[in-house]
Amino acid sequence: MDYDRFRAAEGKKFELDKHPTDFTGDYRDKTEAVEDLEKNVARLAALQDVLYAQNEHALLIIFQAMDAAGKDGAIKHVMSGLNPQGCQVFSFKQPSAEELDHDYLWRCAKNTPERGRIGIFNRSYYEEVLVVRVHPEILRNQPLPEHIKNDKNIWQKRFGQIRHFEDYLAENGVHVLKFFLNVSKDEQKERFLARIEEKEKNWKFSAGDAKERAFWKDYMKAYEEAIEATSTEKSPWFIIPADKKWFTRAAVAEIIVKKLESLDLKYPTVTAEHRQELLKAKEMLENEG
Repeated sequence: MDYDRFRAAEGKKFELDKHPTDFTGDYRDKTEAVEDLEKNVARLAALQDVLYAQNEHALLIIFQAMDAAGKDGAIKHVMSGLNPQGCQVFSFKQPSAEELDHDYLWRCAKNTPERGRIGIFNRSYYEEVLVVRVHPEILRNQPLPEHIKNDKNIWQKRFGQIRHFEDYLAENGVHVLKFFLNVSKDEQKERFLARIEEKEKNWKFSAGDAKERAFWKDYMKAYEEAIEATSTEKSPWFIIPADKKWFTRAAVAEIIVKKLESLDLKYPTVTAEHRQELLKAKEMLENEG
């Protein structure tokens, strides 16, 4: 399947209405998608090993979505085969007092992946142009100079800051993939009801989650403008249909694998001198009593 169809093109008008939430592509059923997912999980594990050994590139994967879109599940299933030593996962919720005393990129910037590693952000600095935009009182209560809070161009400026930050990462060997898990309002409602009905899932739901549904259109507009302004060739956004979790996971895994394959990863070359040392070590080991 050509997953480039989900990619938001740089410099072009972006409209969420043109991205169906229930798309399942060529899959006839869930079984086929799960089989592809398993293959890509194994492939991803192999690529991660080379990425870690080469120690030149890093991959940052950002997940953004409305509540109950399946971010946690996608991370759990797609990354299930990774070596924990080479993978870092961070979840960004409401900023702490310390985080608010820094610039809005700080808490994410300090957690970007090291070379050779895969970093995963469950939400990110994009919250500062999404939830903060939908709820202006959050910005008003932040410890910022008044002229910044009152700047009519604050969102466009932040889009530019984010683009520059992601360009900076790319130019330092940190490749960025961004996924918006596109769930419908009806499907979100069903998942919320399931969380209420199943006691084991009660902890995942709060009344505030339901209240946020009143701002659905505002969130969709904020996502549209943020994606349109920040999807670039170096750091693209992929709009993944999320009404069927099995499709979401299969699509995300395929896109990550294709990205790592494009880096032409190779194990480090062993020098002739190092090879001789290995042969000597082998001889010593074989001659041990």
